[in-house]
Amino acid sequence: MPIATRYPRLDALRGFAIVWMALFHFAFDLNHFRWIQQDFYRDPFWTLQRSLIVSLFLLCAGMGQALALHQQQTWPRFWRRWAQVAGCAVLVSLGSWWMFPRSFISFGVLHGMAVMLVLLRWAGPRLSIGACLLLGLLCLGLPSWVQDPFFDSRWSNWIGLVTRKPIAEDYVPVLPWLGVMLWGFALGRWLLQQKRGSVAAGLITGPMPRLLNPLAVLGRWSLSFYMLHQPVLIALLTLAATMHT
Repeated sequence: MPIATRYPRLDALRGFAIVWMALFHFAFDLNHFRWIQQDFYRDPFWTLQRSLIVSLFLLCAGMGQALALHQQQTWPRFWRRWAQVAGCAVLVSLGSWWMFPRSFISFGVLHGMAVMLVLLRWAGPRLSIGACLLLGLLCLGLPSWVQDPFFDSRWSNWIGLVTRKPIAEDYVPVLPWLGVMLWGFALGRWLLQQKRGSVAAGLITGPMPRLLNPLAVLGRWSLSFYMLHQPVLIALLTLAATMHT
């Protein structure tokens, strides 16, 4: 069995997504505390950023699963990491229910990743790169072609075939977002198949520029950072608001 190794460039890409997300959430928190006035739910400047951040996270997750397949990751190791993601998803639901009882997160990015990772772990090794691309395209398009009121409840909207977007602080259903993870999986497999020393192979296996090492370190601890950054930001802003008054 190959020894599991880190790919710093992928870690750095994940770290970049984390920093972008933290800046986005900082702006959201400033708006929540009424220090700025922005429409995070309808303004394209903010909604597009959210979509790009989630896409980057899921693309990295798909590439990570391609690396896990390449390194013959065992199911027990997969389930240990999955349990961390799923457990944090539960904590996010509880924390958001405490802060936003009317719009708490019942199926956000961690919930979506927990479900999609299982689907990809099972189906990925059985699919060719081309099949991953086609299936990903189908996942991305299906919510635009098929909607039904049955999927509008909190118990079924996780699938994604809703007629209206639920009122929630975060919502990342399996469809269409599984398509992004499938494309990341296909991209990762393709890059790993390229000849060593080629430009394409170097995109994922090449040396890390020293300047980007902090991003790579952050990317290795992405889940911990994700869980801690909002409580820290909110605590600091609450303290600042108290001192201001």
